[in-house]
Amino acid sequence: MQLFIDVGRYCRLIYEAIRSSTEVGMYRKNIISEMVKTGYDSLPIIILAGFFTGAVMTIQTSYQLVAGFIPPSTIGAIVSQSLLIELAAVISALVLAGRVGARIATELGTMAVSEQIDALESMGFNSVTFLVMPRVLAGVLMFPVIWVAAVVAGMIGGLLAGVLTGTLPPADFMLGARQVFSPADVSFGVIKSFVFGYIITSISCYKGYFATGGAEGVGQATTQAAVLSCIYILVADFVLAFLLL
Repeated sequence: MQLFIDVGRYCRLIYEAIRSSTEVGMYRKNIISEMVKTGYDSLPIIILAGFFTGAVMTIQTSYQLVAGFIPPSTIGAIVSQSLLIELAAVISALVLAGRVGARIATELGTMAVSEQIDALESMGFNSVTFLVMPRVLAGVLMFPVIWVAAVVAGMIGGLLAGVLTGTLPPADFMLGARQVFSPADVSFGVIKSFVFGYIITSISCYKGYFATGGAEGVGQATTQAAVLSCIYILVADFVLAFLLL
């Protein structure tokens, strides 16, 4: 029974957020602020994660491809394509489920248990438009930017790892990356980033908006938001791969 209640409340919350999107101009400052928090403030951790993901991929791929008849450029091909269609989007989303998702759930949860949301409603504000819509919209808009940063950082990390370990020169790495590059892979990665951005922000907003039980309830909402976001990211990753690849 609780599952149906949760699904119903979630759908109603998202419906209210979508319906209020026509009022986006009224809350331009909120949206810009959320875009900065979600995107710009997340770039350092995303660049770090992407850089070392690419570096580790290069080292591990070179370790596995020990046969002498396999050209070194194959390493660049595998690393670049893996980053484009899978690793950059998924690892970034899992990292941001903890950073962005936890922040959103904590902010809204604190407002919910301290009755600040009720106070907004009593003053004539639409709390969903004011609190939920900017956060979901910022996630959907900024996650593709974050994905691009993760891909670029991963490529640089993979290239430098190949040079520093003596595995392959930069020219061979880039040759392999160019040989397998496809616009369809970029489109797939962008679609993933849109979906993951929506999943993280919408689930976190729902858990925070309906938090109860004081500080303990806020803590539970934050934990559930991060865990559920990670689970649904993995499920969505499988579904998108099945449908689009």
